[in-house]
Amino acid sequence: SIQLILAVMTEVQSVPSSDAAASGSPEAIREARRRQVFLGDLGPDFLRIAPPAGAPGQRVSMTGGPQYPPVSQFSHQQAFYNVPPNAIGRLIVTVNQAKLAKNYGITRMDPYCRLTVGHHVFETPTAVNGSKNPRWSKSFSVFLLDGVDAINIEIYNEMTFAEDDRIAWTLIQLPARVFQGSTVDDWYPLSGRQGDDKEGMISLVLTLENLPPQPQVQYIPAGGYYPTQHPRPHQQQQQQPVQITDADIGSVQEVFPDTDTEVIKSVLEAHGGNKDAAISALLQMS
Repeated sequence: SIQLILAVMTEVQSVPSSDAAASGSPEAIREARRRQVFLGDLGPDFLRIAPPAGAPGQRVSMTGGPQYPPVSQFSHQQAFYNVPPNAIGRLIVTVNQAKLAKNYGITRMDPYCRLTVGHHVFETPTAVNGSKNPRWSKSFSVFLLDGVDAINIEIYNEMTFAEDDRIAWTLIQLPARVFQGSTVDDWYPLSGRQGDDKEGMISLVLTLENLPPQPQVQYIPAGGYYPTQHPRPHQQQQQQPVQITDADIGSVQEVFPDTDTEVIKSVLEAHGGNKDAAISALLQMS
């Protein structure tokens, strides 16, 4: 154990005692001071504050009232998602390339594309020296809110010593096939200084994915939001795996001739045989 000297004095006096002061000898003064010092081992609970009593496993606040565990301690099944309540699906937009009518750069043109979906704004990387044929192959994912049915597209030329120059733009109405679950791969005309729909074309791939069922959220004033899971309906029989035929693989391989057959088959199986969803997934992988 550690030997410490703990001086416990109720009152500090300049003179240790009246007897020592009367005697005046240094030995008497030292002896009187030693009588006021406690020598011994410190106990195991020295300077330890006992926690407040509470129920086993319950965190108790020093200010009173129970404390709930942090959200990070919830299991994966209890995690809730930050999905807007008016979202109708997840929109995936792939900006492939553009064919522009004119090079507006002095020596070269470095285009990038900016797209706006509702209040969300995304930008592709700059196609350095892309000139009139920039390629981006960049995909973006955003929750599509109810009432949003168009995408605003703008193409800029990135400048070094000046403000970026907007060279083309268009407003694309989402096709009805997108809302029906189909993947739409098409070219759209661009407007600009050359006139309406005369600045070139842009290639986009549009897919709208359904959202998984979200857990209900119960509000608890003292601890925050706690998710409540939806009960799963009883399944009468186990779902059989989807059979992928050679015709399914061949139709997808026409779009991706350089992709291995086993890769296409695996992607089709992962998407339940949905060829449109598989093509969208392969576009994101490329």
